[in-house]
Amino acid sequence: MSYPIKAKGSKTRPKRLPIDINEDEFGQILENTPKRRHRVAFLMAFGSGLRLSEVINLEPRDFDFETNQLKVREGKGKKDRIVPIPKGFKEEFLHFIPFEFENRSLQKAFKRACEKAGIFNKKPSATFHSLRHGFATTCLRKGISLRAIQRMLGHSDLSTTGMYLDLCPDEILKEYQEKF
Repeated sequence: MSYPIKAKGSKTRPKRLPIDINEDEFGQILENTPKRRHRVAFLMAFGSGLRLSEVINLEPRDFDFETNQLKVREGKGKKDRIVPIPKGFKEEFLHFIPFEFENRSLQKAFKRACEKAGIFNKKPSATFHSLRHGFATTCLRKGISLRAIQRMLGHSDLSTTGMYLDLCPDEILKEYQEKF
């Protein structure tokens, strides 16, 4: 499914829906990731909705285990935001942070895990960013409000977050049935 967007000074062109990784696929990716530090990085993206650069730039001081919050410093647009520490993240994982790999090596590790897990058979264009999309759709499926998801993802415009509604049509129909 795609929906049109209007670029400034051009004709309407299709915008593809994002490719998301669901919880089962995420489990398969973790099972096929031999290095623990890569699994921890993947957990940060899927469990907190972080971008690749935000995962790489994490520091131990960003984690507050008393409040279960993670501070993302200078994300896209140089904006700070607060997100939940992912379920399953343990304090012992902090020794991996800051991560000692570059963006490309983490992307390659993700690609290898997807190949081993057979993810590319169903979703050939999945990328590391698909973990972030998976976070958003998982939140939506679990009943978290679009406004809360917007804040966690750091989107300025709610319409940017709204694209995830197109990935979760069953939830929209279910909510409609419950209310009418």
